[in-house]
Amino acid sequence: MRQLLLTAILIFIFPVVVYTQQVPAQTEQQLENLTEALEEDIDDDNYLMHLQYFLKHPLNINSAKEEDLRLFKFLTDLHIQSFLNYRRLFGNFISIYELQAIPVWDVETIKQLLPFITISQFVELHVLFRKRFQEGEQFILFRGTRTLENKRGFNRSLRSHFLGSKDQLLFRYRYQYKNLLQYGIVGDKDAGEQFFRGAQNKGFDHYSYHLFARNIGNVKALALGDYTTNLGQGLIQWGALAFKKSADALNIKRQASILHPYNSAGEFYFNRGAGITVKKGNVEGTVFGSSKNISGNLSFDTVNQQEIFTSFQTSGFHRTATEIEDRKQVNLTSFGGNLNFQRNAFKIGINTIYHQFSKPLIKRADPYNFYSINGKGWRNYSIDYSYTYKNLHLFGEAAIDQEDNKAFVQGAIMSVDPKIDLSVLYRNISKSYQALFGNAFTESTTPSNEIGFYSGITIRPAAGIRIDAYSDYYKFPWIRYRLHGPGYGRDYLLQLTYKPNKLLELYARYKNEKKDINASENDSAIHYLVANKRQNFRVHLVYKLTSSFVLKARTEIISFNKRSEGGEQGYLMYAEGSYKHGFRLSTNLRLQYFETDSYNSRIYAYESDVLYSYSIPPFYDKGFRYYFNINYDLSRSFSCWLRWSQTIYENRKSIGSGLDEIVGNKRSDIKLQLRYIF
Repeated sequence: MRQLLLTAILIFIFPVVVYTQQVPAQTEQQLENLTEALEEDIDDDNYLMHLQYFLKHPLNINSAKEEDLRLFKFLTDLHIQSFLNYRRLFGNFISIYELQAIPVWDVETIKQLLPFITISQFVELHVLFRKRFQEGEQFILFRGTRTLENKRGFNRSLRSHFLGSKDQLLFRYRYQYKNLLQYGIVGDKDAGEQFFRGAQNKGFDHYSYHLFARNIGNVKALALGDYTTNLGQGLIQWGALAFKKSADALNIKRQASILHPYNSAGEFYFNRGAGITVKKGNVEGTVFGSSKNISGNLSFDTVNQQEIFTSFQTSGFHRTATEIEDRKQVNLTSFGGNLNFQRNAFKIGINTIYHQFSKPLIKRADPYNFYSINGKGWRNYSIDYSYTYKNLHLFGEAAIDQEDNKAFVQGAIMSVDPKIDLSVLYRNISKSYQALFGNAFTESTTPSNEIGFYSGITIRPAAGIRIDAYSDYYKFPWIRYRLHGPGYGRDYLLQLTYKPNKLLELYARYKNEKKDINASENDSAIHYLVANKRQNFRVHLVYKLTSSFVLKARTEIISFNKRSEGGEQGYLMYAEGSYKHGFRLSTNLRLQYFETDSYNSRIYAYESDVLYSYSIPPFYDKGFRYYFNINYDLSRSFSCWLRWSQTIYENRKSIGSGLDEIVGNKRSDIKLQLRYIF
């Protein structure tokens, strides 16, 4: 209680200014849940860049196409198809208030979309090709980050140590004209990596470059350089940002353009090459090819006398001699395509993808790797469809891999009443089915070895009140990592949101999860499973005190195997104040206290950051954290951001492990970002 009072007092004493980019509240929760599910940071800022671009250059909804609306992930396909049908029937929108007349659109959905759209009666049907290169917006961005404390890896006396500096650097140049043309380059260097010397003698450790164009005659999309491909419902391939289960109970469908530009700093989940989508009448076809060098853990097969790799290196870290040795040692060639037919609200497509490695992939002989991808190549095929009938949207995908193992996903989103929406999804994925870059709506990270049924509901019983809930039951028919036998699980979530006006938003959320896992303390020869139980309760408040000052506060409590021996508990509390002064200066400050028994009872919390960035660290043990962000626009063209964050632990003598270990109980990070708009 003492820490909570201190947090609240400091927030009101120091109404300092910090920039917070406008991210929908539901998206913050989705990112938190996705990070918790993956247990790693999501290095994909494409979505945030799209949102920021449309904040400054609102989308004209009288000319918006289906692929434009799909960029807003809080819109379901039921929303999008209802919108397109309404515009097709009644013509262009005259007023923003007309959105309320669209079937299945509720006030909250409209409020989320309003900052990013506009209405213009002038609809430009044809854009001169040279105009795309002349009238767009372009910027250069530089970002530098440093942890002030010394990590163990920077001790040069160690046999294995970091070869580079403490600085994490990012450079980005991007040009964009509406949603029709985009090109740019990204350079990224992680802390500990060399810069213009050694293995990184060309500067940054990773470069990404892309050119992406839309709607050039019959060419619907053209991708050169780095891009992502998104097929069906993610059973065989999905590269764009895609969410898992969250309080947005209706967001269960994978929806994005098949080809999508990529200009993030992540070094693994993208294609490098070319792709094209051509549309003629009701038929649309896409072909793409990619060839890139990836990092993998190399080994030598003494039986077959050949070099192999045993796993992928997806972290992007190339700091030590060992990490550099595995850097980009395997060539991955991929190609595939899609052919689909669409007529009105019905769409069906055929998808295929093939991957080829320059070295054989031979995974470790662990039981959970029995059905894993091995060898020098892998193929997948699928058929997907979607159909909208009045207030019902159906979608699904059926897939097989090269060994004829099968996977199936079927879902539905429906509006059964102006105040009630429902969603259901069934998935049945064979224990032996494998896809190299699959990312479907599943409990597992990848679509494999899972059978489950999900149901969700959204209720709006009165103005300003919303109830979201879901349940998900699933089982794993075969052994998987940390599960030495078939296992079961189930999730429940219930969230009540109260938003009576533009000044106040309050939600309370309860989540209950139970999942089988290996017993942590098991000295017997036979492994057995136990059911891990996690319960979370959260209360979150957003209150707009004035037009310039906004207060946020959260309290979250977690219990882990509460009624079992060795059960754990934890809680997290924070208060945050955001202030905006005119058009040039904005800032925020968060003060936070957390206390959990161990990593098992960790709690994730979304943190605002500099433009196009965010962080969602896990908090465990006992400590205090604070951060502040400052954004100042020196002119219309030049802006700067500064972020300072520090975590102070109680009763700890070190933070982290291995080469990332910091001696002491504090970790302090500083970040500077500069952007110049041409």
